[in-house]
Amino acid sequence: MEDLDTASEAASDAALPRSKPVFSQDPHRVRELAERNLEMAIGRSVRAFRRQQGMTVADLASVTGLSIGMLSKIENGITSPSLTTLQILSHAFSTPITSFFRGYEERREVQHVKAGEHLEIERRGTRAGHQYHLLGHIGSNSSGVVVEPYIITLTTESDTFPAFQHDGIELLFMLEGEVTYRHGDSLFHLEPGDSLFFDADAPHGPEVLVKLPARYLSIISYPQA
Repeated sequence: MEDLDTASEAASDAALPRSKPVFSQDPHRVRELAERNLEMAIGRSVRAFRRQQGMTVADLASVTGLSIGMLSKIENGITSPSLTTLQILSHAFSTPITSFFRGYEERREVQHVKAGEHLEIERRGTRAGHQYHLLGHIGSNSSGVVVEPYIITLTTESDTFPAFQHDGIELLFMLEGEVTYRHGDSLFHLEPGDSLFFDADAPHGPEVLVKLPARYLSIISYPQA
């Protein structure tokens, strides 16, 4: 049986009109969201344990005596399982009950970078005049993927250098100006609104600076070591 997916709820805070921003939220709503997040975390853990053991929802229902419908609701965070139900599942997976709560207890990183406050850095292979502004960085995380978002600016002082190579995949989104961008043996004319998504292990980079200044968003992702 295919797993059912549900969209997670989004919550917004209402800002009060004061000199310093103050955020207010109904305490009942806060508790409701916390309970919802806990249900989602337990559901993700149950699904992960089931898949690790190569079981379908039907298999797990047969082993535990719980209905397929109930298991689907638990995995999708629709219902909150009782301690008795969690104990049954812990026996089925041969794992302690506390393991179902680990995802809820893990800290989830978030970064907010205000305009003009991004960090200018030099990446390996950076050429003269290529300005790299890092928009945020989250290192070791539960996804197993590292993502590096940059705003790259090219000016009349920038060198052309279509020979960058690195691990992972990369997405470019052109914001301003025009460049002819090389990837391997192919050339692409990029102008505002264009994107380029590619395997970053091939030689790549701006070969012709057609219209300057040029700015584009670069998002690089690769498995964390």
